[in-house]
Amino acid sequence: MATANLTIRMDADVKREAEALFSALGMNLSTAINVFVRQSLEADGMPFAVRRKHPNRETLRAMEEARALAHDPNAKYVTTLEELRAELEK
Repeated sequence: MATANLTIRMDADVKREAEALFSALGMNLSTAINVFVRQSLEADGMPFAVRRKHPNRETLRAMEEARALAHDPNAKYVTTLEELRAELEK
């Protein structure tokens, strides 16, 4: 079987954590990626459910604030970058 090289970029901390995890499972990162790809081919898609994370409390509060502002008739709105800059300089 011929092999091919694959170059990917990932966060250095994520790579370090993944290498430690897969080492504990008796494989290197390259082998783990090969297992993932083979399982994806077998499943004819992702071999696990891909879902969005539920927002944390801080994000939920920001979403509530955004909703409140969207329904506030007294809220100040800007439509151009120049208007935004002018508001920020006040």
